[in-house]
Amino acid sequence: MSARLLSAAGQRIRWLLGRVARSAHAARSWHRQQRCTESELRGIKLLREWLSPAQLAQFDLYGYFDVVGCDSGKTYRICYRSGTNIYELDRDGRRKVGWCFVPVDMLVAGDVVLAQKIALETGERRALAVARNFMPSWH
Repeated sequence: MSARLLSAAGQRIRWLLGRVARSAHAARSWHRQQRCTESELRGIKLLREWLSPAQLAQFDLYGYFDVVGCDSGKTYRICYRSGTNIYELDRDGRRKVGWCFVPVDMLVAGDVVLAQKIALETGERRALAVARNFMPSWH
């Protein structure tokens, strides 16, 4: 009986720590937006206009959103950064492999993320053909 209680308590602690981490991430994202340049704010605005309601809610809460590849049906998580920010997820929603591909021109993060979203949703195979893969970190 005590082992079961201990296991339940451990699960509850992990859940709470996850909530705290997500809240801290959301606060950091908000703070970053307050210091954005005009170009960065325009990039974020354009990105938000292209996100589905579910993606927008996910982006606002966590600073990332999921897309489904048009060719394979795989799920990818795109984090709000300018590189090494795409993660292929396994069936349980865990990071399986990371992908990195960015436009040739220097763009603000919002524009990069939007280009990645469109590429995976409309030309997944072509995007991954030029991408570099990496092992994801477990944070």
